[in-house]
Amino acid sequence: MSTEAADTAALLASARQALERFLEVSVDDDGTLTFSHAEVPCVVQAMRLADGLSVLSLTCVVAWDMPDEQSVAASVAERAGQGLFGTLGVVHTERGTDLTLRYAFPAQGLDEGPLGTLLMLVVSTASQVRGELLGT
Repeated sequence: MSTEAADTAALLASARQALERFLEVSVDDDGTLTFSHAEVPCVVQAMRLADGLSVLSLTCVVAWDMPDEQSVAASVAERAGQGLFGTLGVVHTERGTDLTLRYAFPAQGLDEGPLGTLLMLVVSTASQVRGELLGT
């Protein structure tokens, strides 16, 4: 039986190798992976939910400090309804609205190629949504 620490470390190592085919990736002290794609900061974490079920969690900060306006919420809701890899989330802060895209999936046993493709689908979606919202 493997330990949770070993499972998550192996999963993060696989994710790092998969992502480094496309991006420059940093590893934080706790093993978390951080990187940016088209000005969208992202973080990948791993956790074991049960024996034999380890998942990767990818969070991308699509936009921050956006005006807290109905048009922004409507745009986000419309984009979320189009179906994407991940879930768009809106957080209201003192400075406006922050938008994240989150995606968690069982990743244990995925080869580097498919894992990289899946991660980049989510990251590319986050960058596309950012471009649409900011008009870039």
